[in-house]
Amino acid sequence: MSTASRPGRPWSRDRVERLVFGVLRWVVIGLFLIATLFPFYYMIMLSIRPIEDLLLRPDSLLPDLSKLTWSTYSAVLRPVEDAGQGFVSLLGNSAIVASASVLLALAIAIPGAYAVSRLNFFGRRQISAVFLLVYLFPSIVIAIPLFVLLTKLQLRGSLVGLVLVYIAQTVPVAIYMLKNYFETIPESVEEAGLVDGLNRVGVIRRISLPLAAPSVMATGIFVFMIAWNEFLFALLFLVERRDRWTVSLGLAQLSGTVEIPTTVLMAGSVVITVPIVILFFLTERLLAEGLTSGADKG
Repeated sequence: MSTASRPGRPWSRDRVERLVFGVLRWVVIGLFLIATLFPFYYMIMLSIRPIEDLLLRPDSLLPDLSKLTWSTYSAVLRPVEDAGQGFVSLLGNSAIVASASVLLALAIAIPGAYAVSRLNFFGRRQISAVFLLVYLFPSIVIAIPLFVLLTKLQLRGSLVGLVLVYIAQTVPVAIYMLKNYFETIPESVEEAGLVDGLNRVGVIRRISLPLAAPSVMATGIFVFMIAWNEFLFALLFLVERRDRWTVSLGLAQLSGTVEIPTTVLMAGSVVITVPIVILFFLTERLLAEGLTSGADKG
């Protein structure tokens, strides 16, 4: 029998599975992208459509390009004195609170995580579970004690008090995250630094901290997102001071009144979402590396 007349190679099970899973992979990715991006697309479309067009065609996903307007963003960003919503100042307040929370939380969590991962002391093995347990407490449980404490300290209504609350809320989980990464750093590297004359602070600053940079970045972004999006404590401590509101309070105000059009509400949602999206894409590689680096101990 000649080679040309031989039947084609039969489809093996492995070949069929690879083909099927190869197709399913792209189908799942496509469905995931649609489920993830569609809400953002719809939010942006609502924010740039005139309210009249939205009322006439509420279910339209393809807006009339000739009728698109940016006036809603102007209304959101203008100061309150100019009949706007003052989101520029709200963004500034949130940026101050979130940045200060990140810096102070990391300043506390880095030496704390290093101590838990490297130093021997009584209760070392149980303290990580205690840190995680503190973070799992519902916010409403500690809201009243914090309200009383900040009132006595005369910090209610100030951004400083809100930063202290966020530090207390994020430091335990920050220590837990950083501890897992510090444990992956070989102790022999730090011991070499100690032999060369460095003290513990020098070892942390010159050896451990540079090696743990991805985890520190991931932890910092995590704390930033918590402080940026948090609503309960911001409402509890800042509700009386409109000039010190954060973006979460400003957005809640837009959604809690019938006088504000839906288009303006969507514009406000876009304004407070864009900084987080930009931050995520700028640090996505470091974030992924930092979140997964402590999974396997070297």
